[in-house]
Amino acid sequence: MTLFEEGVKKRYISINDDNTQITYCHQNKKRNYSNPEEKVQAETYLMLILHYGYKPEQIELLVPVTMGSGKREADIVVFNDDDHAQPHILIECKKQDVSEQEFLQAIEQAYSYAYALPNDVKYIWVTSGLKNEYFEVNKQKKTRITLPDIPQYGVKKLANYKYVYDAQSLKFKAGEQQFFDLEVISEDELTRQFKQAHNALWGGGQLNPSEAFDELDKLIFCKIWDERKDRVAGEPYDFQIITIDKEEIEREAERTLKENAELLKRIYALYEEGRKKDTEVFRDNIRLSPEKIRTVVSYLQGINLGETDLDAKGRAFETFMDSFFRGNFGQYFTPRPIVKFITDVLPITNESRVLDTSCGSGGFLLYALDKIRRKAEEMYPEYKTDVKQNRKHYKYWHDFAEKNLFGIEINEQISRAAKMNMIIHDDGHTNVISLDGLLHPDVIKKRSGNDQFQYGTFNFIITNPPFGSAVRLTEQAYLKTYNFGISEPHWLDTKNTDIKDRETQSTEILFIERAYHFLREEGYLGIVIPDGVLTNSSLQYVRNKIEEWYRIVAVVSMPQTAFTATGAGVKSSVLFLRKWTDKESETIVAQKKIIQEAIKDKAQYLKKTESFEMEKKRIIKNHIGFTNTSNEIDKKQIETTEEFKSWKTKIMDDYNQKIAILRESLEEKYQEEKNKKLANYPIFMAIAEDIGYDATGRLTNSNEFDIIGPELANFINAIEQRKL
Repeated sequence: MTLFEEGVKKRYISINDDNTQITYCHQNKKRNYSNPEEKVQAETYLMLILHYGYKPEQIELLVPVTMGSGKREADIVVFNDDDHAQPHILIECKKQDVSEQEFLQAIEQAYSYAYALPNDVKYIWVTSGLKNEYFEVNKQKKTRITLPDIPQYGVKKLANYKYVYDAQSLKFKAGEQQFFDLEVISEDELTRQFKQAHNALWGGGQLNPSEAFDELDKLIFCKIWDERKDRVAGEPYDFQIITIDKEEIEREAERTLKENAELLKRIYALYEEGRKKDTEVFRDNIRLSPEKIRTVVSYLQGINLGETDLDAKGRAFETFMDSFFRGNFGQYFTPRPIVKFITDVLPITNESRVLDTSCGSGGFLLYALDKIRRKAEEMYPEYKTDVKQNRKHYKYWHDFAEKNLFGIEINEQISRAAKMNMIIHDDGHTNVISLDGLLHPDVIKKRSGNDQFQYGTFNFIITNPPFGSAVRLTEQAYLKTYNFGISEPHWLDTKNTDIKDRETQSTEILFIERAYHFLREEGYLGIVIPDGVLTNSSLQYVRNKIEEWYRIVAVVSMPQTAFTATGAGVKSSVLFLRKWTDKESETIVAQKKIIQEAIKDKAQYLKKTESFEMEKKRIIKNHIGFTNTSNEIDKKQIETTEEFKSWKTKIMDDYNQKIAILRESLEEKYQEEKNKKLANYPIFMAIAEDIGYDATGRLTNSNEFDIIGPELANFINAIEQRKL
């Protein structure tokens, strides 16, 4: 039961049917519930009653405060008595997305109210729902003593911390402080926490958004490691603000400095502990000031990331991360409906080795993990209540995450984000590396220290390689090691043109070849590609090689708007390929060679092209058909005229056209014969016009992937069972 549900049930509050008005029942005050600050105020009011034990009779909302010649209102005041004569706690509420500067102003405002009230206020609580600050007030000395919390009803002495492990199992006597467990929160709340913490880091201009993202990643990493540490019930967490008693250090500034220094020390210890076990996650140190660390901790300290639903916290991090990268780097990650479609249709099991050669934020890897986790839940449905099933369930999906998921991402910052994404989903991050996915495995091993990226070892490659960019030979010497990095003569080329290195090649084409080498025989590639790879006549050589390397399983065309919302407008399709065995590939290459030679022999291609060449040379040599309108008489002088050169060019073009027409007809004949004589197999073809969202990224009411997906999955299953 949520806080609000309990509040409504116990009649502390009521909400009207359209959720626009809230009534505080004890005071019979009606307020506009559409106001963001009102929602924070309502939550705070209920916490005072349900968590801190104060009676509704002690709490007053919107308390008038005289400020000079005017009147203001304090949001909430908790009194020591039912007559509201002695104020105890003054609370100032702000909306959730308040900036750090506005939050500091709210603290000043709260203090001005506290000093203006006729009787002394003992404590101040400033809250945005996402961030809380607590103070002990001394009106005479005008001091500000930071506290970890406000006292619960009847508590005289506060501890220096708020959050402990397994607080619910502890027993407390009347008047003793009750500590808090970390709280499991919703996906939306967690997304807001991440965004607010990030904004707090860079909003003041000391860090740029990119640096702030990196540093927040590191602190989330520390938070996760703190939750994983072994503790006994009641032991405080390290990732929280722990205050120092005023009796120990009287001066506020000195006390704050020491608190921050102690927090910094604890955070560094968590970071080093985690980094020893996960050396690939972060290679550099935390670069935040103690004050900035305290700011982030103030947002995240009360959240239970470990117990928050894996899907919810994963989506929260991805939502925050994707919006950040789109806004700051122009990085366009694969929309999740496409990722889900590709992952769902492939027969990935917990024993499959899965690779994304350009993994971005790790979306494909996470959906593969989610698929295995769902399978684990089917196999062990009682895992939440049965200890034995729980162990088996955990091992089933966790071993897959840790040992069978692999990703390569060239951008180091995005790579770190992918690793953090995997950590939040509970491991698998150790096999995400920051390198160029087009490098040879030997180079990958040397640079990363990871020897798991070997040719012929992966069952599935699921990826969306970068479009529109090219690898240049002058920049990457490895281009010449690719089959697609060299230009081979056409089978009808009678001049035996030498094999040449290509100066450039599109990255998406190179990734098709790289996937072929990484896959095991009969392994699957699911790849997003621009439609030009399938249709452009100049890329026929790519399609020729694909049919030698892979069985073409499916082509699913996506709408033009598939990537519009992310800033890219290239028409694309999803291509599913299954790697032939070496024997199958060799057979196909040999059969194609036989067909080509038979066509050339039957058409007397060599004889005809030689005849064309001889005839062309004879005509040009003897000036046959050339009309000389110049005054030149000498043959050599005639051949230097522009008139003759133009005629010669036309003759050469005419014969080249004759040869081109002949080659075109033989190419068509070759395609016909190839289709007849090569192993004939069905290919799944589909066009998806609505894939769940429109050009702006808004969700639509339908998703044709939901129809295509099961049919394609059945089609692939039939291939696996040797029925197709």
